[in-house]
Amino acid sequence: MRELLDREQLLSWWDGKVHRLLIDLAVALMFSGVLSTQATPWEFSLHFAVGVALLVRRRFPLVAAGASVALIALLLYLPPSWVALYSYARRYGSAPSTWVVGIVIITSGVTSNLIRYPGEPLFPTLLSIGVHSALYTVPAMLGLWLHQRQALLTGARERIERAERERALLTGRAVTEERRRIARELHDVIAHRASVMSLQAGALTLHAKDEGTAQTAEIIRENSAKALTELRGMLRVLREGPSDLSEAPTLADIAELVRETGSGVRLSMPEELPSTTGSTGRAAYRVVQEALTNAAQHAPGASVSVVVEAGDELRVTVTNGPGAQASTAGPGYGLLGMRERVALAGGSLEVGPTADGGFRVSAVLPR
Repeated sequence: MRELLDREQLLSWWDGKVHRLLIDLAVALMFSGVLSTQATPWEFSLHFAVGVALLVRRRFPLVAAGASVALIALLLYLPPSWVALYSYARRYGSAPSTWVVGIVIITSGVTSNLIRYPGEPLFPTLLSIGVHSALYTVPAMLGLWLHQRQALLTGARERIERAERERALLTGRAVTEERRRIARELHDVIAHRASVMSLQAGALTLHAKDEGTAQTAEIIRENSAKALTELRGMLRVLREGPSDLSEAPTLADIAELVRETGSGVRLSMPEELPSTTGSTGRAAYRVVQEALTNAAQHAPGASVSVVVEAGDELRVTVTNGPGAQASTAGPGYGLLGMRERVALAGGSLEVGPTADGGFRVSAVLPR
């Protein structure tokens, strides 16, 4: 493990890419002069040291520049200085230090040439200075261009990332505002009418002339109060985002739901309810709730059975017989809502008519 970490740390000098190490190794062998067959032992040592400096030029470009200047001063060997000047310009761009390094390298080359070949006429000397300067123009300009290109690419990448973050923030803000608008509409329309219905049902309970009417009015009042409580919880989720849904209905609340619906509904479920996730319990409750609502709406007076079976998966089946009369209500989104809720919980839903003219809703949910 330590060897692997050391290898990764070493490759970090070449941005963690092996091909860059191989390229620098090839450049060091080609431009350092270490492959020269006519070099004396001390010259070979000097070329080898310059080759090592070129090998680490990406991490230490100043070391490569210093080694190339030493090689120019001692042996008047120019190729390593081309690579060193390119590497320095590639990393630091048009910084003042780049110009200083370039001037030092060119000056050392011209001075060493004059010292090695003294007494040259003026024109050949000026020509030598011009040739030396021109030789360093190409690597310097190439390094400056690549540095500027990298800076432009980095800036463009940062602008794109910033634009994506801003777009995500604007999208989230728009979603939040839309949820709050929906919450306001629901509160103004549904909560107000449900509150009025609950109050009127409570008044009817107190002033009912017979016991049956009083019981019916009390059931209406209790259901209105529960609807208001659930509605407030959903409004809080719409306003504030996902929060604690501990007040949401669970699998254990199905029995109470069936009891409130009336005596025409038969319930079959295990005495000891299985443990389920919150999303599964809520989905099972909502499937039964919507199925009972549809049965009362489209088949009033029909017998209804609710069966909850627990095995490796949770199966909830609601079946109603043919109704006494046709419903006058238009089509809604009950079945679509059930499918979406069951799908979000990771289950499947099957709906369809039965052989005797009734209707069956069957949901299979993971536990």
